Amino acid sequence: MAHYVYIMASRPGGALYIGRSGDLRARAEAHRAGLSAHTAKYKIRRLVWFEQHEDFETSLKRERQLKRWRRAWKDALITRANPNWHDLTHTIL
Repeated sequence: MAHYVYIMASRPGGALYIGRSGDLRARAEAHRAGLSAHTAKYKIRRLVWFEQHEDFETSLKRERQLKRWRRAWKDALITRANPNWHDLTHTIL
């Protein structure tokens, strides 16, 4: 089963949320619906970056790594893969 690590944003350069999920499409929709207090408070609705991992442990390590990164590093990671910070929900398989 695939596991995803993802970053959602309110807007380019705005508030970020880093998480992981086995069902990325459903998790992104839950964030949009306001089911997470943090993402609802800061209006974080845009999936701007994600990567797939083969197992739970690898995705957990990657999520923890990204959460420790400086903000500039996170912004650079997103911008490299998604220069305009478009919503990527439609690209989820």
